[in-house]
Amino acid sequence: MFFVTRHRRLAVAALLATGAVAAVGSASAQMPPPDPARAEAMRAARSAPQERSLSDAVRRVQRTTGGHILGAERVPFDGRDINRVKYMDDRGRVRYMDDPAQPRSQPRTPRSDMSSLRGDNP
Repeated sequence: MFFVTRHRRLAVAALLATGAVAAVGSASAQMPPPDPARAEAMRAARSAPQERSLSDAVRRVQRTTGGHILGAERVPFDGRDINRVKYMDDRGRVRYMDDPAQPRSQPRTPRSDMSSLRGDNP
């Protein structure tokens, strides 16, 4: 009789332990999906250096020209991205100023096949 109650106690303890592990596993599986606002903030943080560079370009153009800023965008130019800022000068004309985002890490090497194309130009 003593053996049966001891065996039942062990069986109940094992059952409770298994249930606790299952409850923890199902609780973590039922966690709500990540908040979309938080995901957007994380994406913005990853692209922050690019945006900061664009906003720095806008501030630079504002300081140097004193004009009203109409817009800014990053555009590909010569194999890299530059910041192009659209502004209105003091006469009311719309102008663009290109602000290089980052200098190249290495200068471009001249193409060797271009020499044959310049045969008629001294």
